[in-house]
Amino acid sequence: MKLVTSKIVVEKLTSYLHHELELAELVDWAENIMMDGDFEEDNYETLRDIVSRLGVADVKAFGLTWEECERFLKQPGYSINPVGKLGLALLDNAFLNM
Repeated sequence: MKLVTSKIVVEKLTSYLHHELELAELVDWAENIMMDGDFEEDNYETLRDIVSRLGVADVKAFGLTWEECERFLKQPGYSINPVGKLGLALLDNAFLNM
């Protein structure tokens, strides 16, 4: 059983946003985690909710919007900062508030 942390969820989501991961791959990962993963205790409900939502992102009725991705990243303490027209940077709020 794999322990799923905030960092892992954020890495998967940002890989998708950077087009390094296809939607189908993100959905497959999320489905597998929901069946076989274990979420870190500190953010259990948040991570479970995000991953379960990602697991249905390939269903037309649910989809996955930019706003949802931004909200998912904010929940465990990250934010998206657009960089130029084509890029984005992921900012760890805990680091910025030091």
